Amino acid sequence: MPETQRTLEGKVALVAGATRGAGRGIAVQLGARGATVYVSGRSTRGRRSEYDRPETIEETAELVTAAGGRGVPVVADHLVPAEVEALVGRIDAEQGRLDVLVNDIWGGELLFEWESTVWEHDLDKGLRLMRLAVETHAITSHFAVPLLLREPGGLVVEMTDGTAEYNASRYRVSFFYDIAKSSVLRMAFALGHELGSRGATAVALTPGWLRSEMMLDTFGVTEANWRDALAKVPHFAISETPSYVGRAVAALAADPEVARWNGRSLSSGQLAREYGFTDLDGSRPDAWRYMVEVQDPGRPADTTGYR
Repeated sequence: MPETQRTLEGKVALVAGATRGAGRGIAVQLGARGATVYVSGRSTRGRRSEYDRPETIEETAELVTAAGGRGVPVVADHLVPAEVEALVGRIDAEQGRLDVLVNDIWGGELLFEWESTVWEHDLDKGLRLMRLAVETHAITSHFAVPLLLREPGGLVVEMTDGTAEYNASRYRVSFFYDIAKSSVLRMAFALGHELGSRGATAVALTPGWLRSEMMLDTFGVTEANWRDALAKVPHFAISETPSYVGRAVAALAADPEVARWNGRSLSSGQLAREYGFTDLDGSRPDAWRYMVEVQDPGRPADTTGYR
């Protein structure tokens, strides 16, 4: 099926945490398939979140509309149940349905400390990271899933970092980061158990090495010249745009047999092979296989056969 085919017209999605990064990429790609996409987050043109970055939910919504869908920005702090309840209530009042829920709330980039033990890590930052990464997803599902179940075929996508297989045997960054990302993987499994018999599907999904706005800034490059970063970080060659995982979600949402994935942990590279979509440059990076076979064993960076 061509990626540009408008297979999601009439469908309604909520991308929770759509201000930037994977959330923005997912929202835009759902819009490219014709969906109405509610994009939520804390960063607006009137007030920035603690990230203090320029991306806003209004900008994301405009990109969704420009891609061919309808973007609706809604300010919401997903740690505040009343705000999430109001967000879902608005979707119900305006649309009467919810077909796709993407839990992409994160907010932890400024909070985790690499290779920091539980006793060395700043406790307040660690606990806030876990609240932002785990509680927000639970709160959002609590209020949104009943609306999603109103029509058969609904899809919940829990966004995380790492596949279940990869994370099961590897320490991820720090105690708090590791627990947060593993918890989201388990959320998808639990939701799959609860939703499968009710006509809906839940999956966990991870991008690979994401060329998010923050990652590009960290390396001092832009999307146009991102390969300049390879001189310092050679394995960055396997990286992917947020649109790649966005196309993964759009492919899942358009798949009439999506229930076959229920409760499973998936990656953008895996789904690219399954559904035939590509990243914006026409490549199909398979970052998690690359990490297992090339990066983790300490081999020289070489993406031949991996993108």
